[in-house]
Amino acid sequence: QVQLVESGGRLVQAGGSLRLSCAASGRTFSSYAMGWFRQAPGKEREFVGVINWSGDSTYYVDSVKGRFTISRDNAKKMVYLQMNSLKPEDTAVYYCAADAYGQADRSREGEFHYWGQGTQVTVSS
Repeated sequence: QVQLVESGGRLVQAGGSLRLSCAASGRTFSSYAMGWFRQAPGKEREFVGVINWSGDSTYYVDSVKGRFTISRDNAKKMVYLQMNSLKPEDTAVYYCAADAYGQADRSREGEFHYWGQGTQVTVSS
């Protein structure tokens, strides 16, 4: 089992940068693919990106490609979401999630087995 806790969300101006962190517990963390999702007010939760178990493969939704980067440190059981060139439309609660499949080619909520509680990111214009 994997438990996840996100942190790092805050208010930031458009064009700014922010790094979210996701701390994991559980002995099998390093075998999981780790994804980031977000949910804006009044909208459904959407996929942002995913990194495979070893950290050498990632996949992003088109709207964040070139701006967001996911990385992980298996020794520290941490996953990061570096967000640059932030836009007001990036405002959302951001969630990290763990997928036991391990590869960075799945993006549906139901494919992820464990979820964090979320952290709020607000981008002001």
